[in-house]
Amino acid sequence: MVARATRLIVALAVAAALACSAPASHDTTRTAPARRIISLVPALTEILFAIGAGPQVIAVSSYDDDPPEVKTLPRVGALLDPDTERILSMRPDLVLVYGSQAELFNQLNRAGIPIFRYRHGGLAELTPTFHQLGELTGHAEEAARVSGDIERRLGQVRMRVSGRGRPRTLLVMSREPMSLRQLDASGGVGFLNDLVELAGGANVFADVGRQAVRVSTEMLLAKAPEVIVDLHYTGAMDEAQLRKEREVWRPLASIPAVKANRVQLLVGDHLVVPGPRIARAAEEYARAIHPDAFQ
Repeated sequence: MVARATRLIVALAVAAALACSAPASHDTTRTAPARRIISLVPALTEILFAIGAGPQVIAVSSYDDDPPEVKTLPRVGALLDPDTERILSMRPDLVLVYGSQAELFNQLNRAGIPIFRYRHGGLAELTPTFHQLGELTGHAEEAARVSGDIERRLGQVRMRVSGRGRPRTLLVMSREPMSLRQLDASGGVGFLNDLVELAGGANVFADVGRQAVRVSTEMLLAKAPEVIVDLHYTGAMDEAQLRKEREVWRPLASIPAVKANRVQLLVGDHLVVPGPRIARAAEEYARAIHPDAFQ
């Protein structure tokens, strides 16, 4: 379990670092809806199931866990280790890949297999991604309905925190368990930064043009965040574990967020997946940054 959690952290971090900033796009024109889909991108797998295309999915990546239906599907590798031979042997008519998987793309392209390259950038790209996948799978109406509902819920979060102050917020993407070592925070690019902004916070690393920032203790002290949102998304945590993880911040009592007891630990993989559960994540971010808005 520990090894799997570590691999998941690495995979997510690499995916975030390598994902392009352009919208998702499909590289092969289709004349009929795809019926045998393989997805190497968990966020896109979730979207497919959300828009009613789940029965058309024949295999998924090593890290797909949601929705529960994917747990019975074959696994064909992931971002760093796609099982190309198995993918080809399954004769898919659409494969969803990361934009950085150039070698896999070339092999699939030579085989004449339609490809959807994942180039998710910010939160604004989520709705276009829904629409594109809806068109490719024959579920355009359902994609429009689901994405419209997500946009409505995001708008409700935005309205709830509107007019309030924007506290300086540190979003911790990952760190060593029970330690502040190897701490990565959200930079000023990508959907995680967008979620902080939508939820009424001011990202303390908004001026960094990257999705992730390796943060030292000196940087934490200099940035002096007023709110710290500390993400934990590799497994469930009970109250005792949460209390211990929160305690690791205590030595930095001079940081306003620590001094004011505004270190918020959020748990769940939905917090870092830009898919159908993004509105739920936005609501939890907003509650962490502006708890008074939800009383």
